Amino acid sequence: MLKKQKTLIVVVGPTAIGKTELAIQLAQFYKTEIISADSRQFFKEMHIGTAKPSKEELAAAPHHLINSHSVKTLFSVGDFEAEALQLIEQLFLKNDVAILVGGSGLYIDAVCKGLDELPEIDLNIREQLNQQLANDGIEVIKNQLQELDPEYFAKVDQSNPQRMIRGLEVILSSGQKLSSFLTAQKKERPFNIVKIGLNTERSILYDRINHRVDVMMNAGLLDEVKSLILYRKYNALNTVGYSELFDFIDGKTEFSSAVAMIKQNTRRFAKRQLTWFRRDQDTAWFEPNQFEEIIKHVTSFCHSEEQPVPSSREGISF
Repeated sequence: MLKKQKTLIVVVGPTAIGKTELAIQLAQFYKTEIISADSRQFFKEMHIGTAKPSKEELAAAPHHLINSHSVKTLFSVGDFEAEALQLIEQLFLKNDVAILVGGSGLYIDAVCKGLDELPEIDLNIREQLNQQLANDGIEVIKNQLQELDPEYFAKVDQSNPQRMIRGLEVILSSGQKLSSFLTAQKKERPFNIVKIGLNTERSILYDRINHRVDVMMNAGLLDEVKSLILYRKYNALNTVGYSELFDFIDGKTEFSSAVAMIKQNTRRFAKRQLTWFRRDQDTAWFEPNQFEEIIKHVTSFCHSEEQPVPSSREGISF
């Protein structure tokens, strides 16, 4: 048996691939609980556009860090790391297994690998960058980040101004690139980590993404966005599914064009997610419906004296 008796199962993959469904299956199988590592599902004001688990899904297995914070509250990746590790410690008091699931690579890495302590941020710089975003748009922020920290720019979700502003405020406040803090030596965790990646054929994934956007629109995403106009200055709402509909509300685009852009930007985001996750050689890749194979892989991991070589299933690359 492994010296570390507790195991964190980490489920990653692109948006709309079926991570929530698998996480619930695993939680039920191991009689444990789920911690969300989705950078927008923390926020209680945002529901439809973040594809949060449904009431039925939340009832099927206990979830943590869903609807846990307000968009008005600063919740950094460092804050997430601390809260998630505390939750994992609590779950391990009553279970040998816990589940971490999400598509936000930086948040997954924070738990699995740890981050260096980030420098103190000048809040005036943050306010200036937010004002610059409001006045000049995301392209100005994007270009500035690409120039000042190209390494972080290559990894970040470039449709998410919150993440890009984070990179800029670090370098403008400290003179050090955020990317330099993300390449630190991996921190040793007092538990095993087995990583499961979900992927499928690109055409199937894109169909799933397009269908999800249609479902969101039919569920009332436009009304949700309208109800959040007072919060639109907060970075969490300058993201895919919200910013495109704010443009429609502002008269900058037609409704059909806004919906098409949500689909396009979500597909682009999925590609960046896969690029991030596929760099991790510890991740074993499976099709979403391969539950039995996934259980076998986790079981072999937990009962071997050494960590097994990740599955040869690489999924479909982009």
